Amino acid sequence: MKTSIPRIPPPFYFVVGLTAMILLNLFVPIGHWLVFPWRYTGIILIVLGFSLAIGSGMFFRKFGTDPRPGTRAAVIVTNGPFKYTRNPMYLGYITMLIGTSTLLGTLSPLIIIPIFFLILHTQFVLREEKWMEDWFGGPYLEYKKKTPRWLI
Repeated sequence: MKTSIPRIPPPFYFVVGLTAMILLNLFVPIGHWLVFPWRYTGIILIVLGFSLAIGSGMFFRKFGTDPRPGTRAAVIVTNGPFKYTRNPMYLGYITMLIGTSTLLGTLSPLIIIPIFFLILHTQFVLREEKWMEDWFGGPYLEYKKKTPRWLI
């Protein structure tokens, strides 16, 4: 099966989403849902999401697999965060956006999260799962049965 590295990688979409959240907060700050000091819990979520995204990528490299979408996986990584979700790097990006929205404290940035999720899901996750099924067959299908795509 032929795959290709996407022209626009997930980190680019993340940066665009992050920028859009900040701009929405600055120019269209609809409703304040969190106030000081509760907004600062967003920092914890940002750090957790960053750790999950970067740590999962490092975990991939540890097993000799390139984390870039479209590159052929060397192995099915099922340990560490991959034991709990098939997409910990993407989950890390989403967690960072949730943390950013929490830190900003207004409702308008929240609209970016489902848009970003849909982009990740349709443009990356579904394609990558098809590639993994083609590359690894039965063992990957077994992993899919045991491990949720996200956390649920």
